[in-house]
Amino acid sequence: MRIQDYFLPHIVDNISDAVAEASGNEVFFIGTINDEGLVSSVMIGARGNRISVPALSPFLETADVVIHNHPSGNLTPSSADLGIASYLGNRGVGFYIIDNQVSDIYVVSEAVRESEISPLDSAMLTGLLLPEGPLAEEIRYEKRDSQIAMVEEVCRSFNENDVSLIEAGTGVGKSFAYLVPAIAWAEKNRQRVVISTGTINLQNQLLDKDIPTVLKIMKSRVSCALVKGRGNYLCLHRLNEALEEDSLFREEGHDLESIREWAGVTETGSLSDLPILPPRELWNRINSEADSCLGLRCRHRENCFVIRARRKAAAAQVLVVNHHLLFSDLALRLEELGFEGTAVLPPFHKIVFDEAHNVERNATSYFSMSLGRLSIYKQLSRLLRRRRNRSFGALVKIESLVPDTRLSSQAPQAIGNLRETLEAAEAAILPLMSGASSYRLRGAAVHGAEEGIDLVVSNQIAEIRKPLGELYTLLGRIAESLPDDAAEEPALHELKVIQRRLSGFLMVCDSFRERENRPDQVFWIEAKRIGRETHLFFTVSPLEVSSLMREAVYDPFDTVIMTSATLTIQENFRYWEDRMGLTEYPHHTGRFPSPFPYRSNVLLCVPQEAPDPKEPDYIDFSARLARDLLLLSEGRGLLLFTSYAMLKEVHDFLAPPLEEAGISVLRQGDDDRTRLLERFNSDTGSVLLATESFWEGVDSPGETLTLLILFRLPFTVPSDPVLQARMEAVEARGGNSFFQLSLPMAVMRFKQGFGRLIRSSSDRGAVVICDPRILKKNYGGVFLDSLPATRRCFGTRDTILRELESFLYSRET
Repeated sequence: MRIQDYFLPHIVDNISDAVAEASGNEVFFIGTINDEGLVSSVMIGARGNRISVPALSPFLETADVVIHNHPSGNLTPSSADLGIASYLGNRGVGFYIIDNQVSDIYVVSEAVRESEISPLDSAMLTGLLLPEGPLAEEIRYEKRDSQIAMVEEVCRSFNENDVSLIEAGTGVGKSFAYLVPAIAWAEKNRQRVVISTGTINLQNQLLDKDIPTVLKIMKSRVSCALVKGRGNYLCLHRLNEALEEDSLFREEGHDLESIREWAGVTETGSLSDLPILPPRELWNRINSEADSCLGLRCRHRENCFVIRARRKAAAAQVLVVNHHLLFSDLALRLEELGFEGTAVLPPFHKIVFDEAHNVERNATSYFSMSLGRLSIYKQLSRLLRRRRNRSFGALVKIESLVPDTRLSSQAPQAIGNLRETLEAAEAAILPLMSGASSYRLRGAAVHGAEEGIDLVVSNQIAEIRKPLGELYTLLGRIAESLPDDAAEEPALHELKVIQRRLSGFLMVCDSFRERENRPDQVFWIEAKRIGRETHLFFTVSPLEVSSLMREAVYDPFDTVIMTSATLTIQENFRYWEDRMGLTEYPHHTGRFPSPFPYRSNVLLCVPQEAPDPKEPDYIDFSARLARDLLLLSEGRGLLLFTSYAMLKEVHDFLAPPLEEAGISVLRQGDDDRTRLLERFNSDTGSVLLATESFWEGVDSPGETLTLLILFRLPFTVPSDPVLQARMEAVEARGGNSFFQLSLPMAVMRFKQGFGRLIRSSSDRGAVVICDPRILKKNYGGVFLDSLPATRRCFGTRDTILRELESFLYSRET
């Protein structure tokens, strides 16, 4: 039997490293096989001694194959081996024995190739959601025809392996509609399904409420897990480094000391379970990072919280993640690891994107590259930092191993040169931005003042690259100079990780310098206020994500479902199909309208005499109208703005009269978002003023929210660099950027905002749109036609007040 017939080459290296790390003792591995029958990923399940290793049952049936080594080199299976192999073989799991060098193999039982797929029975699954079904017995539930139809569409998509766009209106119950088929598929076919969400709120709802209910009504034992990014977990190695570094300066009761005590008792090591909220700067010093992970070299590996979480994920058949984490996994698979092994996530076959309206934004963010003074300083600090005449960092740890001390002695000067260059670049560029928060470089397409800014940025990027490249080269020379026996030193690993990060920054510099040859990318700079200083960030973003979606999502995975309450414009998917690269890609679409009684329970109002938002008296008119409306509704209102400046001005006008009337006025920014929403929901008569992030994800059923006021239609600021570039690209293709991009984006956002009002079938309330453009502009109908049918009052301010009073308080209505 030949090793190469059973393992991919890099897996051989991974296993041999792990055996060496275990001092040549037995190690129990859980493996995944690819379509060719080769082991494509492994995870350590347990370690033993020279003659045995525990075979842990939680891992056994989640594997394609289990593997362990015989340190003696004799690969004959023991009686215990044969017993386990028999048990697993009857369940399709293979059993391999190898030597310590992974040069020889004895296959006790072959890993069974993927069994024939069992299609979902949609009639049986929809029966779970009927009035006589188990869901109605479990929770207060009413049959929704749109939910039943969505279950059938998701089942079809799973069975036929295709891409589906599904718009499910508020109240359809879309999470149950995709969870029932997803869990059924994972159980019947032993294929992992990933559920990706846009918000933490939805993740919590799925894990704490919806998934347990679905498992109960299906009598299913499918394991489900929430997977978070590394940054959510404490790193014991970095914690100990911080404790050691701060030992002389730390006071009793310091947050770091509290975290040290918590680290000894926590099961998860997750920030969400930490009883205190540490400063962001402190958590960033001690959380887990892919770049700083020592892997097999870490002496805390046995207790690593990230590994613990990964093991749980590997044993789960349904994974709940956020869009950003999913794209980080897909990027790794695309670049180097392939789609069969483990990247950030274990291998999976089917994806459900919930809150899919945010996918383009998340993909753009993840596939962007950036450098800035702060991000480079972070790496320099890991390399060398000083506190009260003491030095710390990777260079200090490795200094004693460097044969030529002249090399390591050059590092402080190289670091200092890079710091000075970064500060000089910001000093040269920031004044040219004239207070703007961002600026896009256009290369040969600009003239005059903009051409001057482009030239300065190009020159400064070239200046930054010089000391950055010199430091990168120096670190390489230091690493190469070390003796062979230093190869396993953790400090060398850390040095190489920092060098790799510097390489990424060099790529950004090179991209900026070659930007005229990269029409598929957007080059821009951002000035961001952090603390007392303004920092510059140089960013390269993809012009479009459509090709990335095809390459990283649609082609590799069997089924991709994108669902949201807002995917259509005037009941048409064309905009979303274009943005997601689906115009010419085979896919299905489905619209499942909300079952809520909007026609009777919602009053939609627009004041016809409202000034245009560009006119100077617009804020005064809107604030006075909002005051009268909120006094009439006795609070119970959510006011959504498109800018914080307008929010502040309206708040300052509204707060005194409303609070005098006993109405609490809450404002975004005065408290944490979660606590602010909790206060709004618990104080039934309160009013909440908020901006961008509150246009979606706010769930306030019942009397807490009776009046929703939208100030200005939510058009994205045209100064956004990536949007600018995309609008120009549309125009260059002969299209109309306003109607093909700006307007659809605004309508999507508008629908999200509108959806905050009605969250249950018994909710009643009014939506007031303080923007006359929705009636006076030719595009206004697109907004109105994209909403469900409601009662309407398009009239004067006084007419609206009378209609609202009648609607809220008249028994006849």
